Amino acid sequence: MRRPSLLLASGALVLAAAACAPADDTSTNAGAAASPAGSAAADACAKESLKLTTPGKLTIGTDKPAYEPWFKDDNPSSGQGFESAVAYAVAGKMGFTKDEVAWAVVPFDSSFAPGPKQFDFDVNQISITPSRAKAVDFSQGYYTVKQGVVALDGTKFASATSLAELKDAKIGVQAGTTALEAVRSVIQPAKDPSVYNQQVDAVNALKNKQIDAIVVDLPTAFYVTAAQVEDSKIVGQFAANSGEPEEFGLLFQKGSPLVSCVDKALGELKSSGELAQIESQWLTAAAGAPELK
Repeated sequence: MRRPSLLLASGALVLAAAACAPADDTSTNAGAAASPAGSAAADACAKESLKLTTPGKLTIGTDKPAYEPWFKDDNPSSGQGFESAVAYAVAGKMGFTKDEVAWAVVPFDSSFAPGPKQFDFDVNQISITPSRAKAVDFSQGYYTVKQGVVALDGTKFASATSLAELKDAKIGVQAGTTALEAVRSVIQPAKDPSVYNQQVDAVNALKNKQIDAIVVDLPTAFYVTAAQVEDSKIVGQFAANSGEPEEFGLLFQKGSPLVSCVDKALGELKSSGELAQIESQWLTAAAGAPELK
């Protein structure tokens, strides 16, 4: 998912759920570790063995401006912001120090265009989709897109801290989206949601106080509160429990040998809980989007 906005750099607005990139079979890899072939695979991920765009440097691409909460103060190299923190965590697992990481400016739309890349991987809120995967490769997902609830600040439902407190809200949502499915299956409001053909129609209904709240995916919620609806706030976020989840993946040139090594690093970050901690820090606490349960 990627949107043009003050928060999200230019790109196509994709609201449909996207297929996940298959994760490596870690059990198979573990079994192979004791064999010569397994040892060779492990050696291939040693820093000195990696085929890099610039020898000795891990080059990471992203767009400019680089918006919050994904990056802090338009400075990807700070390690601050969700995607900057993820990038440096992956780099660290691959054996790179912070000063061995270089950043390249890569416009969103050109990142997944066919052809050679001037980066080792790109991190830019890029949803994994089958159509994009024809031209580039993706890592396993590093973020599963959640749904965000937006209301006008100071109104009855703006202070909700649980999904149960939204049961009586009149909720607006765009037709044909995962958000609509999530409203019906997760929130299950007492009143049927108001369904709009276009997202902007739901936004205008919120502005005009015709509805109490709207539900959109979380990246769009950041955009709505920053650029579309004055005096609005993200009430919270929640996970949809049906359908194929939409995931952001790190993007590579087609055929890059780095994919398996980055997947290994992401797998370690997931199993240790570090990736979840980064998400909690930057997309829950710092971004003001608490979990609604």
